[in-house]
Order: sequence, then C-alpha cells, then structure tokens
Amino acid sequence: MSSLQLGEIINGLQSGEVVPYLGPGVLADVKYAADGRALLGEGEALIVAMNGGRPLHARLMTDFARAAMSLELSKGRKFLTNFLEKTYGGSSYAGGAVQEWLASLSLPYIIDTNRDVRLQDLWAGRPHTLVVGIARLTASWNRFRIWESDGISYRDVALEAVNGDLPVLFKPLGTPRPTPTFVASDADYVDYITELMGGFAIPGFLKESRPGKRYLVIGLRLTRDTQRMILSDMIVDAGSPAGWVLIPEPTAKERRYCASKNIEIIECGIPELLEAAAGRSHNGAKQGRTAVPA
Repeated sequence: MSSLQLGEIINGLQSGEVVPYLGPGVLADVKYAADGRALLGEGEALIVAMNGGRPLHARLMTDFARAAMSLELSKGRKFLTNFLEKTYGGSSYAGGAVQEWLASLSLPYIIDTNRDVRLQDLWAGRPHTLVVGIARLTASWNRFRIWESDGISYRDVALEAVNGDLPVLFKPLGTPRPTPTFVASDADYVDYITELMGGFAIPGFLKESRPGKRYLVIGLRLTRDTQRMILSDMIVDAGSPAGWVLIPEPTAKERRYCASKNIEIIECGIPELLEAAAGRSHNGAKQGRTAVPA
C-alpha cells in the first residue's frame, strides 16, 4: 500500500467520506480478557462451539449460517440467540488492533458486520447512535432498531428522533447489547437480504448521507453470495472508486465482483494496513514537532 493511497484513505476516514466496513477477519486478535482465549469468528471453531464441542455433518461445517439453521430447526431459535449472546456479550475483551485504531480516530460512521461488542466497548463514554439489524422479529417492514447512547447507557429511539449530530455504529448482523438480536441462520439472511434489497434494512438518514461515500473493507473475503449481496446494497450510491478491500491473494471470483462494483483491491492484509497507518502517524507526529517554532 503506497503512502499516498493510505493518506487518501485515512483523510477520507476522518472526514467521513470513507466508511470502514468490518468483517470477521478483524476479530483474529480479539481475546477474552479473563483467560486470554481467542474470540470466535465465523468458522469451524464457532460451529463446533455452537454444537457443544462436537462437529456437525461435513456439509454444515463450511457455512455458519447453514449450521445455525440446522440447529435452530432442531433446538429452536432461542437456543441460537442464547449461544450468540453468551459467546459475544457475556465477557469483557482485550485486543482488536483494527477496532482500537479506528476508535482512536473518532470516526463519524462505522459499519461492523461482526456480532461482538468490541467496538461498542471502545465507544463506551462516547455518545453515539447504534443501528442494529434484525430479521423475522418485527411487524413492520423495517429490519433495524435504533438505539442512542449518552456515553453511559442505551435508550431505544424512534427513526424520526435520531440525533443527526452523533456518530453512528451500524451492526447489520446484530449485537448482544443492549438487547440480543442477531442475523445468523439461513432464514435470517433470506429475510434480511430481501428487505435490504427492498430498501427496508437501512434507516433513511443513512441512505441520505451515503451518496458519494467510499468504503474501506477490512477483514472480509468476498467469496460467499451473502457477503457480496449485503455489501452491494450497503454501498449503493458510492463514489468513484466505491472503495477499497484488503485481500492478500484475491480469487478470480473476488476480482470479478470487485471490478463490477468499482471496488479497488489492495493486495495486503490487516498487519500491513496497521503498519502503514502507524508509520504515517509517527511521521506526522515527527513533522509536527519539527514545525513548532523555537
């Protein structure tokens, strides 16, 4: 990643023109603070934990949504909600270099497609609006709930009462806090994506603010249809390019998708991004010290 390209991206992040879009790869260094265990992302380890430490049939082990659907059918939706709440909401966490870096920038808008609370913890003390995706749990067409934090606790707010001056954290696939709500199983994704494509899964105030924005996709491989479909609708009306995605070794399918959406692939991983950002921050601080008059 060139320093010029990184500078453009970071300047855009801080102005709100570039929106971070986080996938499960950013959870790789997040750990439970109590015992140092790694937080589970979407993979075989999460599926095995969901099934009480036992693997499921091989065809279910490659897709969390499919595995979640199987267990929801056999054990009920409450089982799935309880598992995800316990996994992602019951403990305090440490680490998360990407989340910590983004939190340090005090950004106006972040989209986090993970179900954990690391960013919410890092934003504790900072008043903000929290938009949470929901599926199959509402009598209306809308597939979101909106909460407002005063820096201490959340309160439910109506769409027309949203404070437009607050930064926004958008959790499309849910979160344990303040109320456990998740988009997880195949049926959840079908419902959520259907209403997303119909325009009912993104609040109007976010739609109004997104024309011309660009996106920095971090920690997300674009190999699954559900991931591509959600991203495609989230970045409607994007600028040019629509954004950037970090993929060290992109597949042909990922290249075709990104080309079709005008997303530029940066062939590097998260460590390279953080190293470049740290270098830019160090150089900026050094220049700032040099510029101080004697």
